[in-house]
Parts: sequence; C-alpha cells; structure tokens
Amino acid sequence: MAFVHKIRQVQLIGPKIRKIRKERKLTQTELASRIGIQQSDLSRMEKGEYRVSLDTLFKILAEFNVSISEFFDDVAQENMTPRDVKVVRDLSQLGPEARREVEAFIEFKRNQKSGAAPAPSPSEAKKSAAG
Repeated sequence: MAFVHKIRQVQLIGPKIRKIRKERKLTQTELASRIGIQQSDLSRMEKGEYRVSLDTLFKILAEFNVSISEFFDDVAQENMTPRDVKVVRDLSQLGPEARREVEAFIEFKRNQKSGAAPAPSPSEAKKSAAG
C-alpha cells in the first residue's frame, strides 16, 4: 500500500513541475542548470519515473517563486473531486478514535474488494483492541 502511495506522489509532483516550468517558458536544460541537476534527471522527475528529493523540490519552488503550500494545494485541487474534499474535511473533524474506525473500515473494504484475506471488520477490530 505504501509503495502504491509513493508511486502516486511521484506521478503527481512531476507533471506539476513540468506544467509550471512550461508556464514560465523554461526548457528542461535551463531549469536543470539553474537548480544544479542533470537535465536527464529533471526529465525523469517530470515523467514520474524518478522521485524528487525535498532539496530539489525546494530549489525548484524557489526558482518558480512558489510556496510549498501553493504547490501542493494546486496538486491536491487538480486531483481531488469536490466530494473527495468533503470526505477529507469530514474525516479531519472527527476525533482520533473515530478516525481510526473510519480508516479500519476503509482497509476492510479495500481488502474485501481486492479479494485479499479479509481484515477483521471495524467492529471486530474494535472488540479485539478493547479486550
């Protein structure tokens, strides 16, 4: 699961870098030179084939004069539907125990859908945690 999440992050960040770079009318060679990396590495980052380090991301954002919150807010908005945003807001308003229950239920449904060995249902997980 964590591996899939990391792949998704890479695939979201790279295209966003490319989009901003093109809006600023910079070539990969120009941007790579300005931030001190190889053009081929930048190309692979933009394609989502290569992970962008925080150091490199901060250099890119400084070059574009974009804050990290602006960058990731845009990434989130481009990839989340209004319904997704509502679900995230609703989840963030729950207490820690309720969040764990929701997360357990999501994991239960994910396992059920994938045909993996079913995880205990949220109520079973809660019972086993309690006693």
